[in-house]
Amino acid sequence: MKFAMIKKSYIVAGPTASGKSSFAHDLAKKVGGTIINADAVQIYRGIENISASPFACTNHEPRSGQRPYDKTNHEIDGVPYRLFSIKDLADHVSVAEYLEMARAEYDAADVPIFVGGSGYYINALINGISPIPDVSAMVRERARKMINDAPDEARNMINFKFSDPQRMARELEVFLETGRPLSEWQKLPRVGAVCPNAEKILIMPPKEVLHNRIRERLRVMMDNGGLDEVRRFIDYPDRAIGIDEIGKFLRGDVALSEAIEQWAVRTDQYAKRQRTWFRNQFKADVVIGTWFVVREGLPLR
Repeated sequence: MKFAMIKKSYIVAGPTASGKSSFAHDLAKKVGGTIINADAVQIYRGIENISASPFACTNHEPRSGQRPYDKTNHEIDGVPYRLFSIKDLADHVSVAEYLEMARAEYDAADVPIFVGGSGYYINALINGISPIPDVSAMVRERARKMINDAPDEARNMINFKFSDPQRMARELEVFLETGRPLSEWQKLPRVGAVCPNAEKILIMPPKEVLHNRIRERLRVMMDNGGLDEVRRFIDYPDRAIGIDEIGKFLRGDVALSEAIEQWAVRTDQYAKRQRTWFRNQFKADVVIGTWFVVREGLPLR
């Protein structure tokens, strides 16, 4: 009897500014891996700097110390990178669509290494998703119009008791499309898991380290084209943290220093939510909690 071989794969996860991208790159060099994006923002093109993409500054010469990249083949220092900068900001990427793309890249890679901080992508990679039918663009637009024009009516329609507008929009569009509440679909068995047996590595530095790293990284983002990115995509404030905050400066509403501080505070809040999710929902095989570590010769920077 023949048994199917389980492909060796990794998920390198952690909050923003934790160093997971650097760790994953060094891991890929060591094991001959392919880096596959598991970040819901870095999937979009044109915001590489404000999303802290590995391909940041690709419209400029690489910064001092930055690894050489090949934009044509999506490689950095010889390591293949997949699912980065592949969608326009106007596109909506559902988790189901992401899983389909992730499955194709997983199958094509010798050693897949997923890296990111988006909990719903990572959870879907490991556990799959509920078999919710696709929502049409027309229904999605109708749901958002209802929330903008008649929020109380929309809230009552789905008996929504939370404050998160994106969650509300998702529940409403599923109800309008299927006639069934999202909770009913979520009770069904999940499908589409890509790598349930991946080795899960969590990079989780202390929060004060993240606090300082976030502020340093925002400075680098602004020095290397972040302002121009926001200027081009100012009409998409929900796509990435920073667009709304820097957009206020570009409109003349606040000083640049205040806009950057608001961006930093909001990023801190996002990192806090990520830390909570990873502690409670991500069952890591390895947790790296110090800033400078060496695990089997792999430096974290």
